[in-house]
Amino acid sequence: MNIRKLTETQKPAAMELAWRVFQEFEAPEYAPEGVQAFRAYITDPAAVKALTVYGAFEEARIIGVLAIRPGGTHISLFFVDPDYHRQGVGTALMQCFFTDSGAETVTVHSSPYAVEVYRRLGFQPTAAEQLADGIRYIPMEHKRRKKQ
Repeated sequence: MNIRKLTETQKPAAMELAWRVFQEFEAPEYAPEGVQAFRAYITDPAAVKALTVYGAFEEARIIGVLAIRPGGTHISLFFVDPDYHRQGVGTALMQCFFTDSGAETVTVHSSPYAVEVYRRLGFQPTAAEQLADGIRYIPMEHKRRKKQ
């Protein structure tokens, strides 16, 4: 497995992976408004261009994606191909991001489905479930340990 930041020309494949995984695991729990809002976000050229996107590759195939909003402290997208779930892809993506990032606190709006994944990665909920534009999420954060 190879993890790297994506170029602009690689981002569409990452958004396709995010959409495919979202449809399988998230969309069934969302109202149509939430599905439409998610789709609009990942197909908005300006929004996607603003993201820093890490990709996990198995040879030439993208198998995981982690996208960070401008500012480098908020995770916007985190999806792994279902064929690679529970094989360390998400952990490797997160470790690569944390290695690159100097942020002491990283936040995410986790879908209900992904809360346990984020917990295993060291994130903690900061509030109860929220709803915005039909998208259900739980605010979470990861406070990095300072090196001593």
